[in-house]
Amino acid sequence: MAQPFLIDIDAVLKSKMGDKAKYVPGFVVNYLKRIVHQDWLNGFIIREGDTQGVQWIKDCLEYLDIRLKVEGLENLPDDSDGRRFTFVSNHPLGGPDGLALGAVIGDRYDSRIKYLVNDLLMNLSGLAPLFVGINKTGKQSRDFPRMVEAVFASDNHVIMFPAGLCSRKIDGKIQDVAWKKTFITKSVETQRDVVPIHFGGRNSNFFYNLAKVTKFLGIKFNLAMLYLVDELYKNQHKEFVIRIGKPIPYSTFSKSRNPVQWAAYVRDIVYHL
Repeated sequence: MAQPFLIDIDAVLKSKMGDKAKYVPGFVVNYLKRIVHQDWLNGFIIREGDTQGVQWIKDCLEYLDIRLKVEGLENLPDDSDGRRFTFVSNHPLGGPDGLALGAVIGDRYDSRIKYLVNDLLMNLSGLAPLFVGINKTGKQSRDFPRMVEAVFASDNHVIMFPAGLCSRKIDGKIQDVAWKKTFITKSVETQRDVVPIHFGGRNSNFFYNLAKVTKFLGIKFNLAMLYLVDELYKNQHKEFVIRIGKPIPYSTFSKSRNPVQWAAYVRDIVYHL
């Protein structure tokens, strides 16, 4: 069995900063280890060993003591005729919501699912078989359209969070930023009906305030992302409600609206579930 990838803040700093890493104050290193809960995460990764895919997700939810109340299971369409679907959801948490959808949809469709995710998550070997890692800012950026096309052309159901990042506090409400159009254009292109899903939940006020301050200061780095594991840790021992809506036929997305407008239309459906 290959050695599983473990979270190692010291190694990350050294890989990013080289010899300069030794000048990072110890209290800063310890703080980083604390907010990413390095020992807690590694404890689960070591325990799972070579477990992968949907079973890894189920084990993780059990480890977190997260319970799911799923409404609308009857709306999950039958795929025995060879059809494949695009499942889209709001993204309030940035962690447990992705795990939960993978558990529910992966269990229903015998693990035939793929996510499009930030390529950093590919380091989690237990999830790697379900993920297609995307780095739109690095050298891989020119391959982004090809990778998306390959996923939609595959025999897998696709799970997407069209906002591209977890929800923010906007106009006093916890909600996604505007949804990107990719799921519309590719679902039409590959004749996939779209299944809308609403995930109920929220992160801490600290998380939303940090995201707001970061935006106000014009900091391009997504600083709030560093705290997503801490938010995951805080969301232990909770129950979340998942509401699955009726599939939207791909033929709905006609030229009467452009793809951005159709994406907003589906987003509205999700928030009314």
